[in-house]
Amino acid sequence: MTKKPYNVLFLCTGNSARSIMSEALVTILSRGRFKGYSAGSHHTGTVNPFAIEQIKQFDPRFPTEQMNSKSWFEFSLPKAPQMDFIITVCDNAAGEACPHWPGHPTTAHWGYADPVQVKGTDDEKRAAFSRTFLQIRKRVEQLVMLPLDWMDDWEARTEAVRAIATMKL
Repeated sequence: MTKKPYNVLFLCTGNSARSIMSEALVTILSRGRFKGYSAGSHHTGTVNPFAIEQIKQFDPRFPTEQMNSKSWFEFSLPKAPQMDFIITVCDNAAGEACPHWPGHPTTAHWGYADPVQVKGTDDEKRAAFSRTFLQIRKRVEQLVMLPLDWMDDWEARTEAVRAIATMKL
C-alpha cells in the first residue's frame, strides 16, 4: 500500500469553478489517498462564490479560504508537486497546448458544462452549480474507489481514468 497521496491536477480555462470544485472533492472524498490541485490556462484570479458555496455545503470544514485561481504554469516549475493525474474539465483546456508536466502523469478529459455561463437569478445559477458539482462528485467517487494496486500500473490507471470520462451522468 502506498504511503503518499496521488496528486491530481484539474485543469480548466479560468480555474474559477469546475476545476476548483474538482480539487476539493477529490481531496475530501479520497480520505488522504489523493490530493487535489487545480489551475487554469487563462486563470481569472478569483474563485466563483457559487463554487465555494457548493464545497461548503458538502463539507463545511474544508478550508476553502486557501483555494485560489492560479496559472497552470505553476505546476510545471521544478519545485512544483509532481502530478500523477492531469484531468481537464472543460473543452477549451482540453484542446490547448499544455506545459510539460514532470514525470509521466495519466491524463484524461472529464468535460462538464460551465455553470459560470448560466445567466439568470442567483437561484438559477446555484442550480447550475449544483448540477455540475453532482456530476463531478460522481466521477471523483469512481476515481477514489479504484484499487490501489492499479495506481502503480500506468496502463491500468490510464484506462480506468479515461473510462470514468464515459460515465453516464
